[in-house]
Amino acid sequence: MAFDWFKRKAQNITTSTDEKKDVPKGLWHQTPSGKVVEHEELKKNNYVSPEDGFHVRIGSAEFFDILFDEGKFTELDANVESIDILNFKDTKSYTDRLKEVKAKTKLTDSIRNAVGTVNGTEMVVSCMDFAFIGGSLGSVMGEKIRRAIDYCIEKKLPYMIICQSGGARMQEATYSLMQLAKVQAKLAQLSEAGLLYIAYLCDPTFGGITASFAMTADVIMAEPKALIGFAGPRVIRETIGRDLPEGFQTSEFLQDKGFVDFIVKRTEIKDKVSKTVNLLTAKA
Repeated sequence: MAFDWFKRKAQNITTSTDEKKDVPKGLWHQTPSGKVVEHEELKKNNYVSPEDGFHVRIGSAEFFDILFDEGKFTELDANVESIDILNFKDTKSYTDRLKEVKAKTKLTDSIRNAVGTVNGTEMVVSCMDFAFIGGSLGSVMGEKIRRAIDYCIEKKLPYMIICQSGGARMQEATYSLMQLAKVQAKLAQLSEAGLLYIAYLCDPTFGGITASFAMTADVIMAEPKALIGFAGPRVIRETIGRDLPEGFQTSEFLQDKGFVDFIVKRTEIKDKVSKTVNLLTAKA
């Protein structure tokens, strides 16, 4: 005997795409502590969870929007791009890897330079993008920082680097490591010109970045609970053969040891930067 309590009247699904009520991708964000935050609420709070203070990782576009007045800035050196200098190949060729990451991120490399005003004070900001091969330091990053510093010297402007990187880019080998000396030489020129350099360390800041210009700024700021170091904790633990202190390599730990000057929440970074620049560049 056939039952009629379940019978499809229409043979095709007729709901239009416009009528579907699917939740848009990225509408909600879950922090490591399990707190769920609406994306718009997160954006209004500079991508810091109001529930637990967790700083969601963001890129240069978001940082420039936070720092510069009305989100307005002029990008410098946007046409400088990475190339495969060594014809390097690991699991895939470096050329293919660059094509993929450029298409995915719409970026030309792991750092962007911009000039604009921060609470009315004109300055240059270079911001790393972790989404581009882990914010790694390659020949282009070194060259773009060099150009940003030259621009600061020419225009007599303060300089800031927002760091978030895993370290040197292995696909460029020695060319990558050479950037450490190159950038430090340019920062020495910036100092000789009497111009201020601020570093803002975000999660994570590691490797050659920490071993060089991230730690040689006039003022070193860091996000709360950002991981900052050279080698990872597992490598260090195995090397020294002992357990590491609690909170090792966090920005709070480094501030306690004198490596970081200020822990600055992202919701306060704009005011802190402008006040620091005005205080240290004020003429008597």
